[in-house]
Amino acid sequence: MRCPKCGTPEDKVIDSREAKDGASIRRRRECLTCGHRFTTYEQVEYEDLTVVKRDQKREPWSREKLIESMKKACGKRPVSVDTLEQAADAILTEIEGAGQREVPSRTIGAKVMQHLEKIDHVAYVRYASIYREFQDVTDFISEVNSLETRVPRDAAKQPELFKKLS
Repeated sequence: MRCPKCGTPEDKVIDSREAKDGASIRRRRECLTCGHRFTTYEQVEYEDLTVVKRDQKREPWSREKLIESMKKACGKRPVSVDTLEQAADAILTEIEGAGQREVPSRTIGAKVMQHLEKIDHVAYVRYASIYREFQDVTDFISEVNSLETRVPRDAAKQPELFKKLS
């Protein structure tokens, strides 16, 4: 590992510990040349997982793309990036558990919606509007009403979602 300060490849590992619920290893390193300390993360690469898009095009799995799509849905919502990263890791674990090398984008979208529904209802409806290709306001109202019947109402946590429709 090259030192980010001086570029020397000589370093030593000072500390190693599990990170992201065992999905990666966090290592503290010290450059043997300049003494600069830095952190690296080691995790398994999932190069062989392919996403099959709606138009049947294929592209490699991208954790970053998945997290970005969830960030857009959670824009200006009280959801931390750590929460989204944990959801992305859980989604990947679920997909890998199925043992498929190719996964339809619809499967990924459905899993994202399951996780967003648990995290933030407004983000869930935003994501659902893109995933299910809502055409007008009645689609939003229908989704909010179905969400309200599936999920116990928690007005303190999600007041803006149910206030106007009740």
